[in-house]
Amino acid sequence: MAQSKIVGAVEIGTSKVSVLVADIVNGRSLNIIGTNQATSSGIRKGQISNLREVSDCTHAAIAAAEKSAGAQIDSVYLAISGAHLQGFADSGMASVSAADGVVREEDLRRARESAKMRNLSPGRIYIHHECCGYMLDGRRVADPVGMVGSRVETGYWHIHGDERITADCMHVVNGIGLSVECMIVSSIASAGVVACEEEKKNGVLVMDIGAGTTDYALYRAGHILRTGVIPVGGDHLTNDISLGLRMNARYAESVKLRYGKAIVDVNDKNDTVMLIGDLTIGDRPISRLSIHKILHSRMEELFTIVKNQLGSEISAQNLPAGVILTGGTARLANICDLGQEVLGVPVRVGESPAWVSDNALRAPEFSTALGLLSEGYNSQRNREKERSSSRWLSKLTGIFSN
Repeated sequence: MAQSKIVGAVEIGTSKVSVLVADIVNGRSLNIIGTNQATSSGIRKGQISNLREVSDCTHAAIAAAEKSAGAQIDSVYLAISGAHLQGFADSGMASVSAADGVVREEDLRRARESAKMRNLSPGRIYIHHECCGYMLDGRRVADPVGMVGSRVETGYWHIHGDERITADCMHVVNGIGLSVECMIVSSIASAGVVACEEEKKNGVLVMDIGAGTTDYALYRAGHILRTGVIPVGGDHLTNDISLGLRMNARYAESVKLRYGKAIVDVNDKNDTVMLIGDLTIGDRPISRLSIHKILHSRMEELFTIVKNQLGSEISAQNLPAGVILTGGTARLANICDLGQEVLGVPVRVGESPAWVSDNALRAPEFSTALGLLSEGYNSQRNREKERSSSRWLSKLTGIFSN
């Protein structure tokens, strides 16, 4: 009999709340059956500033997505972002216990537990423990189980956040009677759909440039090496235009979307565009070159911050797959050209996976929500495999017990 589970992906961003609803059947198929995207309120730079406002707009977005799907969500996969997120690398070690020196799963378990023993400061809580790979007697191996050695090590990138902020995010969803099955850092969710396994093995950096923050995840050898959150995003571009060209934020956002470009082209020196475009009172000409200079300056700053934070990790040798951009700001014209100029490695805008058939959902601003659904699908598939294995073992035991 088919086992169906309705999963919701919820991303509460600085500018928008995105909700996707999918039907996962037997952990074998994923069908997106409902969507909604609404303007968010009460969020600043990825963090909740007004819990009531955030709850109201998120609850309305979830209700609209459920109505679109014609089904109620069973559980939620929730994205988390914000400058409160931090990370550190640590490793754990265990001696191989077997007399024959063969590594068992129990040895790995002890090494993993050893890597997760560091206590956080009061008010901090772990979000993810991301395995960075294994070492056996000082040499890197893909999977040490079954190999011969005396000492096994496992590295981890540990992501932690502010306990109160994390609890508030959970409360927003729990407040309407839904359970959060998993909370996932935005950059990891996005990377799950825009970067393939081969790119993660070779070395790739995924940058999710949202409205309030930029989340990044660095991969190598198929594992997360580092993550980070920079409090710079698309809203800063809008604010720069608003201040620099003396216009309100609504017009500045429109100007950014219509005429924005991340590089400065001297050919635009004498070109002007109209602020509103309908020749009404308040409409006026604006220098196209000035728009581009403002956007170029802020985006150059963002890429420079990433380069400084990651240092030598940003190189052709360490990032053969280059940098993948996603998030709404990845739509900015010539952003890849500027990124490649500053970072010195190939830069491209990420593409959604083939299973996303709706063209509207293939836009870069949906990559985090799609990544949440992908995580939900993988979790359900793994559970189904475990159930199938358990059923097979039960039948096998029954055969031999007769």
